[in-house]
Amino acid sequence: MNGKNRMIAWTAAVVTVVVALMAVIVALEPPGERVPRAQAFKAMALALTTKADCEAREEARQTSYFSAKEKNNWFVKYMDYLYEEGYLDPELTPPTLASAQGDLTYAEASHMAACVAGRLRVQVGANRHNEDSYYPADEWRQLYARILEQVDPEGNVKTVEAILYGTPSNLPEAESWTAYTTEGNFGFQGLALDAYLDCEIRFLARDGEMIALTELISREVVYENVWLSSADEKNFTAYLGTACREFPVSGTEEEQASLSGNLADLYLDEGKLTRVTIKKDRIGGKVLSVTDSYIEIEGYGQIPLSPSFHVYKTYGDFQVLGAEDILVGYDLQEFVAAGGELCAALLEREFDARTIRVLLMDTGFGGIFHPQVDLTLNTAAALTYENRSGQVVSSRLKAGESLTIQPGDERLAYGRITITPEGDEGITIRTIERSQGNPTYSGSLEIRETAEGLTLVNDLYLEDYLTKVVPSEMPPSYEMEALKAQAVCARTYAYRQILGNAYSQYGAHVDDSTNFQVYNNTNPDARTDQAVNETYGKMLFYGGEPAQTFYYSTSCGRGADGSVWGSEGAALPYLKAKEIQSGGGELTEGDNENFSSYIQGSDPAAYESSFAMFRWETDIPAEVLTAQISGAGEVTDLAVTSRGAGGIAQEVTVTGSQGSVAVTGQSAIRSSLGNSALVIRRQDGSEMTGSATLPSAFIAVDKRTGENGAVVFHIYGGGYGHGVGMSQNGAQGMAAAGASCEEILRFFYEGTELKEISGGGTG
Repeated sequence: MNGKNRMIAWTAAVVTVVVALMAVIVALEPPGERVPRAQAFKAMALALTTKADCEAREEARQTSYFSAKEKNNWFVKYMDYLYEEGYLDPELTPPTLASAQGDLTYAEASHMAACVAGRLRVQVGANRHNEDSYYPADEWRQLYARILEQVDPEGNVKTVEAILYGTPSNLPEAESWTAYTTEGNFGFQGLALDAYLDCEIRFLARDGEMIALTELISREVVYENVWLSSADEKNFTAYLGTACREFPVSGTEEEQASLSGNLADLYLDEGKLTRVTIKKDRIGGKVLSVTDSYIEIEGYGQIPLSPSFHVYKTYGDFQVLGAEDILVGYDLQEFVAAGGELCAALLEREFDARTIRVLLMDTGFGGIFHPQVDLTLNTAAALTYENRSGQVVSSRLKAGESLTIQPGDERLAYGRITITPEGDEGITIRTIERSQGNPTYSGSLEIRETAEGLTLVNDLYLEDYLTKVVPSEMPPSYEMEALKAQAVCARTYAYRQILGNAYSQYGAHVDDSTNFQVYNNTNPDARTDQAVNETYGKMLFYGGEPAQTFYYSTSCGRGADGSVWGSEGAALPYLKAKEIQSGGGELTEGDNENFSSYIQGSDPAAYESSFAMFRWETDIPAEVLTAQISGAGEVTDLAVTSRGAGGIAQEVTVTGSQGSVAVTGQSAIRSSLGNSALVIRRQDGSEMTGSATLPSAFIAVDKRTGENGAVVFHIYGGGYGHGVGMSQNGAQGMAAAGASCEEILRFFYEGTELKEISGGGTG
């Protein structure tokens, strides 16, 4: 063999050896990470919709692609959804347990990708040689990201970073398939998480359901601002979010004793507790405002919140609450502070409903911001504010002294100005006009500057507040028992609104308009004062909780139930649709059949049949509706197409040249069909104009032809208001017939109990 041939032979041998080695390497290389089909199909379904939607479809469908024996598995709802929508092919992926427990293939990944976008199918790289092979996990993750770009541009699937502190494996009270994390609780059907307990992880989730774990961030974690509730010589209990865990005790006896009833940071590494840092510095005081970034405390100013700020209810049954549960105007808690931040609020005692904070609106109740405040002191008063150093500066004001406060006042630079009169009715605000003129206020007045203007908060005793609500909501000339019923309703309503904390960012519970209860729009009266005093502290309760004491002006002889407020209102069984007359028979859907004739006639048996707004009529030109209702075009017809309990219009259909539009809900119907130019003709012959909404949604519609052939809709209506709870004029009618306050309340709020609460006093 010559040299050339030997070289060729040697080269061929080397190539053969290399190829053989490569084959061995390939044969010995462990297979890539696979993707369980059930997990992949869950991820695909949640890219397209929610878990709740998949469950709703499952319930509505009543059938499944899976056999009756297998249809109760967790993944069935997701796979059935994908079969229905075409993202899964039953021939390619049979609907069986064995199939779901297998691994995702190239062919299946290609099919799902093609349903999203043709170019994604090409990127999968499926061919006849690999279509039955397992699709690698890393490629699935990349493909899923591209799928989300196409089907979820709104970003419903979110990336979450959190510490996992509980699953059913370490929390006996945990719900099945529920992961407890520092960012909230998540379902995790189909995922294995126990190896990541006490780890910081990154995962994808949609609407509270984990889709996939994407990264282990760290096995070294800190649980910040946790509450240590109890300890013995072996273990202590800590609340991590909504669940509690036990950890082993270590350290000296003194250190062990300090664990119970304190806030702490817990340091863990590889699941082992390495350090406990107790936080003992506490402050207290009346809360003046609560925002997402700070809490303002009297005497301390605005203190920023720790990113891991918590609220713990430590009396009675322990609860983990939110910042919205911190009531402004009250000193019910201690705050744990560290590093210039508030770490936690510890609610230590029950709310006693002694005071209420009212945000005062401008003249005409147009808004909550004031360009300036002019006021007169009717008694001597103290004026306080904070300076740059956080010190409280105080000065004394004389009776009769006038003040003008404008934005930019240096006393507003570091907080609020508080004016506290020494006597009742101490402040008259000259820049606010109400029905009685310039209103006068009891309690203190707080003035604060915002970017939009000045805000005014009146802080006063709840019972004093009621003396100015009741005459603003019901004429003082009404029967005493009706006034007393109104006082109970107003007190119960106010109690719930204080707990609602709607204006906590401005340091108030309610405003003084019809958004809540009208306050101080008319002068107090001796009779309404008497009604408040004789019902002192009394409220209506249902099932141990304060009732929703909705009330309104006048009924049409029939009342609605809580369903006018939606599903939440429908769950209030003491608010019933009934006849507002002696006997008060409950109304059913069958009673709606005669409602049109009922509202066009009279009902002498009704308690308020003599009141002007018991029946009313108006005419709405079709051209007015055309201008007010979009989507229908030139309006040609109007009809009530659905009624709720008591006959109240639940849906009206407006038909026009461009189609039909449905208007649903009593509030939307009243505003859509109302117009300030309409003339409302009351049953006593008087007329009312200037209302932008219809008086009520207890209506019937009659289509007529007006001048020049124009279409006009004649509305027969009755009552004034939403029709739920107590009719104020109905209460007056009952009282005039001899009914007591208790009888009136039992009639309108069936099954409630009248009880006196403790602590609702005036000092």
